[in-house]
Amino acid sequence: MKRTLKSLLAAGGAITLVTASPVFAQEPADPNAEMQAQSEDQRLSAFFEEIFQRELAESPIFQAQLGMKGDRYGEWDDFSDEKAVFDHEQTKGDLERLRAEFNYDDLSEQSKVSYRIFEFLQGRAIDDHQYRFHGYAFSTMNNPITFPVTFLQNIHRVDDVSDAEAYISRINNLDVAGEQLIDGINDAAERGIVPTSFSFDPVTTDAKALLKGAPFDDSGEDSAILADFRGKVDALDISDDEKARLIGQAEAALSGAFKTTVDNFVARVEELRDESHGPNGVWALPGGEDYYENRIRFWTTERGLTAKEIHKIGLKDVKRIRGEMKDIIKQVGFDGSLKEFFEFVRTDPSNFFPDTEEGKQAYLDQSKAYIDAIYEDVDQYFNVLPKAPLEVRAVEEWREETAPIAFYNRPTPDGSRPGIYYTNLKNMNEKQKHEMETVAYHEGAPGHHFQLAIQQELTGVPTFQKFAFFGAYSEGWGLYAERLAKEQGKFTDPMQDFGRLHNEIWRAIRLVVDTGIHSKKWTREKAIQYMIDNSPTTPEDAAKEIERYIDLPGQALSYKVGMIKILELRGRAEEELGDDYDIRDFHDVVLKNGAVALPILEELVDAYIAAKKAEAA
Repeated sequence: MKRTLKSLLAAGGAITLVTASPVFAQEPADPNAEMQAQSEDQRLSAFFEEIFQRELAESPIFQAQLGMKGDRYGEWDDFSDEKAVFDHEQTKGDLERLRAEFNYDDLSEQSKVSYRIFEFLQGRAIDDHQYRFHGYAFSTMNNPITFPVTFLQNIHRVDDVSDAEAYISRINNLDVAGEQLIDGINDAAERGIVPTSFSFDPVTTDAKALLKGAPFDDSGEDSAILADFRGKVDALDISDDEKARLIGQAEAALSGAFKTTVDNFVARVEELRDESHGPNGVWALPGGEDYYENRIRFWTTERGLTAKEIHKIGLKDVKRIRGEMKDIIKQVGFDGSLKEFFEFVRTDPSNFFPDTEEGKQAYLDQSKAYIDAIYEDVDQYFNVLPKAPLEVRAVEEWREETAPIAFYNRPTPDGSRPGIYYTNLKNMNEKQKHEMETVAYHEGAPGHHFQLAIQQELTGVPTFQKFAFFGAYSEGWGLYAERLAKEQGKFTDPMQDFGRLHNEIWRAIRLVVDTGIHSKKWTREKAIQYMIDNSPTTPEDAAKEIERYIDLPGQALSYKVGMIKILELRGRAEEELGDDYDIRDFHDVVLKNGAVALPILEELVDAYIAAKKAEAA
């Protein structure tokens, strides 16, 4: 519901780095100018830190995500609309201060980059504020009632008794957070913004799953949240009586505030079913056309890029990738059409692991092996590697209904939590083997883990820059990483290479169906059929994906738009620098400022090219 700097930062990724300034930074020639730049840089740095610390102090959730505890470790954020309005006014004031108090021309090159990133973030947040109720309060991609459990399991550390008591406090404090959540649902509904019809069942199913097990029933097994708490408390070096006290208090909190919050949420969701605008794109919402234009700008970071233009780009790219897929078919000796090969891939039993615990473990083990192989020759492509470790995990069973097919969770800056590539193994009959290699590269290495870890490990930049989020940059890098792995000599199995093309055409399809759904008023069924006709995606996965695009307008555009821009800029550097081009230096430029909007990335690459040319002259 909020679009402040804090929420934008929290949406991105986090990690710590080994290098300081970017390769294209230039020292001022004039000593007086250098002193002036340092002075202005220092003032700007202090300004950025002031705002970051203010935002951090107001967000116990963000603090915990960074591995911090402190006085508010047992609290949640303020999710009220009053706080969103207050944050909006602060954001406007911060942007006004930036422009009024600092002379851009007096800054060093590095500080100019930070200035531009901050300016872009604040301006975007201001633009987004008017649409804060258009983002669905719940959806197939966002279940706000399961978030607290995911957070407590994965983020809230229990190292001593006070941490356990803070855990219990967070459970008890859910009543206020739950009321604010329902207030937001009601505020949106009053404006005619009600989630899509297909979101209700999975959201309520996962919500009700939270109340299975002790202390909610007599099944003899702990609920997911009680099991987590009990495990963390049992690991403490305290007396059995103290453990029993803490567990008893947790059970009381779960039976009280927690259960009430979940029940109230489910009841309000059920009441809204008949008010849904159906399975339609945001064109069906009040102000939906303007909102979709806003989402295009948010996710692509490109101004002036229209839905019509994006649709055409997608159609052209789908055609190109289909041609490359046909080459793979010839290579493997399949006698049939592309459509027939799609069906073969969907139904061939050898393309799936058994839907058993052993099959799931085999999927995880193979995914880890693919990631490990990336590191064998990684120095040929990167000067800088993330310090944070990377793990591959299955999504917890209790949140499989609304969890994505695959995703990445960033580590903590202090290293207490690794980067995690999560894969949803709810139904192994939908997890095609030929896709697993490319997904591992996208979500793990050299994809999101490299980008987000390196960003969080940056030194010599303002703190906010380590956590800034731009969808086209992040997802563009993830898709680019799949292509890069191919260039590294991976995908030695032609079927795994077909899986890479499957994932690339999937992203091209997204350009077509996202704009089709939200701008051209395509139906859910038409979009699903387009995806099935142009990829070996199973009908089940196609439906899940299309519902995701309907629920999260514009996000699906970020992958291809970002990848296209990165490849365009890489091609420019290769062409203009010739023998002086080094892909490792190019990756430095892309990664060593953290996430940036695509227009800023273009400025950085152009500056890098100019600096390399000057160096060679």
